[in-house]
Amino acid sequence: MSHDWGPHFIVPTNLIEKYSGPVQLRESLDRELLAKDLAEQGLPQIVVKITNPWYYRRKGAKTWIKVGESDDERRNFRVMWNTTHLENGQYEILGMMHVFTREGNLEGAIARQSIVEVTVEN
Repeated sequence: MSHDWGPHFIVPTNLIEKYSGPVQLRESLDRELLAKDLAEQGLPQIVVKITNPWYYRRKGAKTWIKVGESDDERRNFRVMWNTTHLENGQYEILGMMHVFTREGNLEGAIARQSIVEVTVEN
């Protein structure tokens, strides 16, 4: 059984339906559920690093383009995404959270993705 520890996409505001110009991408995670999932997967329990690379692609495209990467959990792994140069339309945003663990000589890693669909209208 896997626990849904995240990542969970944070919408900048409930009112935003269209993205235009610079947008802040953020994600959160649940540390308690992460600990449970690490235990169930047999991975070391001491988290040494969490990093969240961000990607986007036009809906239906096969290739993801990297926006940036953050390891700043306090700021919800935020990265700025400037949509100004993009054509209007439907896009997907991918946050791929990586959790690196260690206990003694044992190292482990676990990753999860979050994909959301957004509309860009510049």
